Amino acid sequence: MSKLPKEHQFTDLSDYGRPIARVIANSLKSTKFTPVDVTIAFVISGLIGVYCIIEGCYWTAAFFLILKSILDAADGELARVKETPSYTGRFLDSVSDIILNFIILATIGYLTNTHFGFIFLAFFGIQLQGTLYNYYYVILRNRFAGDTTSRVFEDKTPIALPGEKQKNVTFLFSLYKALYGVFDEIIYALDKKAPEGKPFPNWLMTLISTFGLGFQLLIISVLLVLNLKEFIIPFFIGNSIFVFIFIGIRKIFY
Repeated sequence: MSKLPKEHQFTDLSDYGRPIARVIANSLKSTKFTPVDVTIAFVISGLIGVYCIIEGCYWTAAFFLILKSILDAADGELARVKETPSYTGRFLDSVSDIILNFIILATIGYLTNTHFGFIFLAFFGIQLQGTLYNYYYVILRNRFAGDTTSRVFEDKTPIALPGEKQKNVTFLFSLYKALYGVFDEIIYALDKKAPEGKPFPNWLMTLISTFGLGFQLLIISVLLVLNLKEFIIPFFIGNSIFVFIFIGIRKIFY
């Protein structure tokens, strides 16, 4: 099931793993496995990928990073096919992503003898890019009656949905705000009127989807396989300029 109605669907370059994710979700539909189990599986896959980076096994590292991306899509797909949406899963997924992102970049920075300041800039950039993509995507999903588990403004602790505990939602939301709050505030400050503007065209969303975590992991994987790991951190620092370019296009034309 798509998160958007057909007329507003765009080619999501970060979502290449969705077809396999749906196969995984459908195969688990009648089992006891939950979306949270799949989230834990993608964390394990990501950590194995990090270990392979340390060991210099870049093809294997790429495999597990891509698998992590696929499983990252599969947990949401499983929630949809089982009709068990939850804020617990939504925030656990996001918290796991940001922690893994930092670990991956810190590992690459350590192996390439990169100064921590540049590692931090790359991490900040990769998160800011992802936040812009998510911000625009959630606006579309909310506006056109798509998936509304994610909100345009995550400013209040949500009420637990059936089947989940409020204390878990409250804790994970607090952790989410602590880790993502600054990025949300920056993007909102840069383009606070986006929810009131015209619908974003599909071509623009396709370009912005390169900021999605799946595409970011693909870039990391390709550079690792090409033995160009020293270019990973500079790439994500430099790529951050497109945050302002995309926002400028949105403000001028939409």
